[in-house]
This record gives sequence, structure tokens and C-alpha cells, in this order.
Amino acid sequence: MVFVYPSFLWALLAILVPIVVHLFNFKRYKKVYFTNVKFLKVLKQESRSKSRLKEILILTARCLTITSLVLAFCQPVIPGDNSTELNTGANAIGIYIDNSFSMANVSKQGPVFEIAKTRAKTLVKVFGNADKFQIITNDFEGKHQRFYTKEDAINAIDELKLSASVKQLSDVVKRQKEFLNTSRLPNKKIYLLSDAQKSTSDLQNVKNDSLFKTTLIVLEPNQVNNISVDSCWFETPLQQKGFIQKLHASIINQGNSKIEAGSAKLSINKQQIAIASFSLDVASKNEIQFTFECKKEGFNFGSVKIEDYPVTFDDELFFAFNSRINMAVCLINGKNQQNAEAFNKLFKNDSLFKFQAFKEEMIEYSAFGYSDVIILNQLSEISSGLLSELIKFTQKGGALVVIPSETANLSTYNSALTALKLPNLAVLDSQAVKTELIEMGSGFYSGVFEKLEERLNLPIVNKHYRLNTNNNPDFESLLTLQNKDVLFGTTTFNNAKLYLFSAPLNERSTNFNKHALFVPTFYQLCFKSLNPEPLFQNVGGNTIISLKSNGASKEQPPHLKKINSEVDIIPEVRVLNNGLNLYTQGQINEPGFYQIVRNNDSLLPLAFNFSRKESDLSCYKLTELEEIIKDKNLLQFSLIVDSGLDFSKQVLEAAEGKKLWKIFIILALMFISIEVALLRFLK
Repeated sequence: MVFVYPSFLWALLAILVPIVVHLFNFKRYKKVYFTNVKFLKVLKQESRSKSRLKEILILTARCLTITSLVLAFCQPVIPGDNSTELNTGANAIGIYIDNSFSMANVSKQGPVFEIAKTRAKTLVKVFGNADKFQIITNDFEGKHQRFYTKEDAINAIDELKLSASVKQLSDVVKRQKEFLNTSRLPNKKIYLLSDAQKSTSDLQNVKNDSLFKTTLIVLEPNQVNNISVDSCWFETPLQQKGFIQKLHASIINQGNSKIEAGSAKLSINKQQIAIASFSLDVASKNEIQFTFECKKEGFNFGSVKIEDYPVTFDDELFFAFNSRINMAVCLINGKNQQNAEAFNKLFKNDSLFKFQAFKEEMIEYSAFGYSDVIILNQLSEISSGLLSELIKFTQKGGALVVIPSETANLSTYNSALTALKLPNLAVLDSQAVKTELIEMGSGFYSGVFEKLEERLNLPIVNKHYRLNTNNNPDFESLLTLQNKDVLFGTTTFNNAKLYLFSAPLNERSTNFNKHALFVPTFYQLCFKSLNPEPLFQNVGGNTIISLKSNGASKEQPPHLKKINSEVDIIPEVRVLNNGLNLYTQGQINEPGFYQIVRNNDSLLPLAFNFSRKESDLSCYKLTELEEIIKDKNLLQFSLIVDSGLDFSKQVLEAAEGKKLWKIFIILALMFISIEVALLRFLK
């Protein structure tokens, strides 16, 4: 027990007044003589004993009355469980109302979010007119960085709505403390109204701070089931019109009841084209698959949808993809390569590829910025300038293919290969040898062969370089010769896939460029060079969207437009590695379909969804929260579980402790009554 005004304790000296009166009240009695005083002496002794007992009881009652009154004026208080001090004066109060989608759940008292708003308004009304209030939600808006009066705070709470934004509780507390520190008011209090969802209530990351009294008001929702469409992905990185596509989707049961028969619907461009059934055990995940034919060339917008209640924000997952993709292939021919018929036939007449060819002495390095694949076809040497541009290319991804020349300058080649973490070229072996093995375990040739025969007619190599692979443990052989040398291998450098042939691809050195394996080999490395665009993004965050730079004018910035809507956003643009990075900076808050447009040209389809972080509705129990607070030794942190009873009383007791002054007033009145009774009835 502590006192709000301990200075009043000096008034306890008033107890001396009745004591002094009692001690110095020498009342003299008049003597009356009788002839026989034998019996009167006994009566006199008994009367004096009763009188002395009465005086002691009256004195005690008076002392207790004065003590009770003094203690009442000192305002004794029993502090909360996690507080040892009491603050007086005005308060700077930060009130956080969790407005994430999990608050759309219901409890015994009604919708959890509406209860949170009601409790927040009660909080405001409990405190005085001199107090200032900060109202903050997960949105972290500019208006949250200001103080409200009582009336304005209540109006601000009434305007709150559910939001897709998700914030960790530790980040909310940190933001509240930073703002409240700007106030000169002596007392600082933080209130957090939340359902204590496990995915966001990271109390273990809250820093202990004796300057702030923090109270978590737990609004307990009902235990309900929730099923969510968590993600989706294609089986292959390339989608084209007329081809059969396989789309996988992940369905998660976040509840505690088994789902026997559920169904998910796939819609593409507003038409339902497939349906899949699923069953889910308690707290489990299931993967379903849709098979469909891509019927539209260009931008396609789809969704996977299930039926669930009462939490519905995660029942539909939007996705978007482009079925008209052009892979940019840049071929650089050596000085002695007058033509490259095999590559021209492969890439030039295929609409899937945007093909450019340069001579070794006339390279346009600007083409590297928007190329997906670069092929160095039998260059006589690799200059330091070319190497520098190739390293820049690998930083943005793609594929680099190195095919050495018979007359290669091994000094410059090996210097470049070392920088690219590729094996060095040793001596040129002129002995004819046949390809013996295709490494199917690597996955590079997966899907190329329906059935791999034991005897295959594989390419013959007349000239090849021995590769020094001792210092390149990550280099993986894809085609191996009968003498165990590597014909074709791969490794990863920066963000790109690198491929190295040990033999020049000309008629004198090998028949590989005329072999049936030539086409699938270069198709595969082109396909694997693709960095598939994400099928969807999450709203609310700072999404980074990468665009290839094709040399178009940058005077007109790219726009982000929502399909069939007036929403038009100009994102932040940064040039990086000859490409463009767009930053949404949290400007997209509505799920649905979007596209990036510049100069009336549609560049990229996009889909945005609500984050699935809120799909897991499991919440902390009171005992678990108490254990975390105890383990972290959060001395100024307390809990209130909203039981629907006298909430304002709970808040006041948590904030200011249990006040006892009324009890002492009652005790003072009781002792006065005892004194009156003693004087009147005890003769």
C-alpha cells in the first residue's frame, strides 16, 4: 500500500490531543462520610474500574477515528500487480486499437472490433479533461501522430475501420513510445486493445521501459474455424497460349475441426474453368491442382476461391500472368564466325525470342540491359571491358553461355572464367570422342525425353578443351564424354545461370550444332534463365516491381492502374542494373487486378491480395501472456481481460491502483459511532 499524498501523515500527531486530555483529566471527587463505610469501599472500587475501562475504550475510538481520517486524506492505494509507484498530474495516453482482419471475429459480446472501439471510448471517458490522447491503429497514418482532446478522441475512434495492414505489437509499442516522448505531461500510459493473436502479439520483443505504464486489454474471440487460400504457383515458368497449364494452390485449415469435403473454384478472365475438391485435417495444409488450357495471349487474370465464414478476407486469391513473353537473346560471334546458322534458325524465326546478333568487334553493351540470355560464340578473346559488362549482367539474373574458340586466347579466357567462377580451359584435345552420359539427375533436361533409351545416338566431339574443375566444386556436368571429360556444364554466379561448353560448336570440332540435342539444350537454358514474375503481391506494403529497360523514353513515368477502376498510382522509380524498380510505398490498399502502363502501353499484369498473416486466428491465453511478461520481467506491463463487467473500474484500478480512501472514511464514521455508543449506553 502506498499513499498519493503522504505529506498528510504529519496530521497523525493530532492523536496526542485525546491522549493528553485523558492523562491530565484529574477530576476530584467530594468526600462524604458515613457512619459505616465497610460496604461503600467495595462499591467505590468497582465504580472506579468500570470508569477506567470506559475511558480507555473512548480514547481508543477517538484515536482510531483521527487515524482513519488522516489516512483517508493521504489517499492510500494498492498499486497494480506490475507497478510499485503512483503518478499524479495529467496523463499522455496512447490508445492502440487493433484493426486487423482477425478482429472481424466475434465473441460472446458481439463483433470483436466493435467491442474494441467501445472499450477505447470508455478508456477516454475514464480519464480527466487535462489528459491528452493518441489514437493509433495498424495503418500508422499521419493523423496518428497527434494528441486529441477527450471529445476529439471519441470521434476519431468512431471513424475507425478494419484494415489490411498488419503490424507487430512490439512495433506499435515502439511507435507509441516515440510519440508520447514528445509530450511534456508527467505521466505516460499505453493501452493496447487486441485479440492477442499469436502471429502478431510478440510481447517477447517489447522492450522494458519504466517510464511507460503499458496495459494490454485482451478481447477474447470465440474459437472458430478458418480456411484460407494461402498461395498458388504454376508447374512451369512459361505460360503460352494453346498450351496446357498446371496451377497448384495451397489450402490451409487454421481451425480445430476437420474439413471433410471442401471445394475450390478456378476462374480465368472472369470465367470459371475448373474446380477441385479437398479435405483437411485439423491445423493442416493441402495442395490442390488445376489443369487448364491457356486460351488468351497476353495478360491473364485469375482467382482461386473457396467458401468460408465468418472470416472471409482470405477466401479468394487473385493472380495474374502474361502468356506472351519474349525472351531477349543476345548472340556475340567471334571474328572468324562469318555466320551462325544454327543459332539463326533456332531463334530468329521464333516469335518467342527477341534475337540480336553482334560481331566481337562491334558489341552494343546497351543490349545487355534487357537481354535474358547472352551467348559468347567462339570469341577469340574476352576483353576486360566485356568482362565488366558481363558481371553487371549476372547481377540482374539471366543466363550466360560461353562457347570457346579453337584459337582462343587462353590467357584472357581463363582470366574471365576465373572471375565468373567457371573452370579454366586447359589444353585442346584433338582426339575424337563420343558423348557418353546425360546427367538427368540435375533436372536440366527434365521433360525433354519421354523415355531415355539405353543406347542413344549422342553427339561426337573431335576437338575439346580439358576443363580444370578442381577449384570449382559448384560446377555441375550436364553432358559427359566417354573419357570422363565435361562437354557441357553449369554453375551459378551472382543471380545468373552460367553455362560452359568445352568444345567449339562448329563442324570441325563437333556435330552438336546439327544434333537433335542442340535445340532442347538451348531451349532449356533459355527457359531456365527466366525469373518468373510473382503471380501476386500483398497490399499495404512497399512492393518492389522490376521492369526491364528497353531503351524507351523515361519522360513519361510508369503508372499502376487498377483494372476497371479509377485507381491510378505513380510509384517511385529507381534505375538499377539497366532496369527499373518500382516501389509502391504502401499506396495500394485494395485487392484485385492491376497493370503497369506507360505511354498507353501495358507493360506488366499484377494481382494484389490481403496478407495471409491474419489467417491464423489462434490467440494467446491469459496464462501464456502472464508467463511471457514474467519471463521478460516487464515490470510496467499489466493485463486486463475484458470480461464484460465493470470495465471502467478495471481500467482505473490498473492505471491508478485500488483506492482505499473510502474504506478509511467508513472506518472513521464507524469509530465515531462506537464512541457515541460508549458515551450513551456504557454507564
